[in-house]
Amino acid sequence: MMPRRPTIIDVARVAGVSKTTVSRVISGDSSLVREETRQKVLDAVRQLGYELNIVASSLRTDRTHTAILIIPDISNPFWPEVARGVQDALEAHKYALVLANSDWDVQRERDLLAMVRRNRFDGIIINPARITNDELAAASVPLVVLGLHAEYPDFDAVGSDSYSGTTMAMEHLTDLGHRRIGLVSGLSRGVSQPSRLAAYVDFLRQHDMPVQDELIVECPYGQEFGRQSIQQLLNLSNPPTAVLAANDILAIGALQAVQDAGLEVPRDISIIGMDDIYAVSVTTPPLTTVAKQKYELGQQAATLLLERIQAQVPLPPRRRAFSCRLISRGSTAPPV
Repeated sequence: MMPRRPTIIDVARVAGVSKTTVSRVISGDSSLVREETRQKVLDAVRQLGYELNIVASSLRTDRTHTAILIIPDISNPFWPEVARGVQDALEAHKYALVLANSDWDVQRERDLLAMVRRNRFDGIIINPARITNDELAAASVPLVVLGLHAEYPDFDAVGSDSYSGTTMAMEHLTDLGHRRIGLVSGLSRGVSQPSRLAAYVDFLRQHDMPVQDELIVECPYGQEFGRQSIQQLLNLSNPPTAVLAANDILAIGALQAVQDAGLEVPRDISIIGMDDIYAVSVTTPPLTTVAKQKYELGQQAATLLLERIQAQVPLPPRRRAFSCRLISRGSTAPPV
């Protein structure tokens, strides 16, 4: 038989005070409680191993102190550092975090929003795949979007400046002497114009280099899709001397496909990725990449969410963009 959980009544009895006094102390509102009395309550809490009943408390305060992080692909190594940043910022304010995976599926996103409302979560941080701005607004829950998408104008947005990051990558490759550069672009998933593709096209035009459709391959994010995309580029009569992949997972797939074809990176083709996940530092050769501030991104998203949850008046949508930096490793070199 499981032992009975201690209640606020038990704490009051051991401390020799009223339930109201105990409630004030454990909720942090002890301005009307003498220090000696407050200490008695805290001692009783420790002695009994009392934990605040969030369910019961939420009925009084309409707060569950629970938030959810919804990401499209939990297997992508980019997300753990983001999630850690979110969790650390929320835990500092006594909030619990639930992690959910949407699998790029709009119906799953809708189901998760319904679950959030059903369970009275206090807030949402989401990297949306296909769900619309209006659907997110209809949830009527404080919300922060991960990613600087113009399609979600009604919400706080936190993301990496992938446009500038792509420009850095292109500058690195052209500085090495590359002029025929391919792009493995992740599918937009409903975004009107992916920032990486826009930056790639803009860079070529600004440097009087032709934009050639045959050098642009759009594919879903995934290692196997990176393999298939680079194979398509290598099969061209005049293949590129360098390839920029929209993320590191695609770049790893591209690296493997090049090696499987009996070619060498960077002697035969240079490859550069984006994100700086741990794996790209230990590939052979280690991959050049555009690093993003993953932990800081998650931390900032959680901070904005907490501010929105606690705001007494409506806040205008805010936008926070994190800069990227180039990390040059062994997968890029001048063309032969």
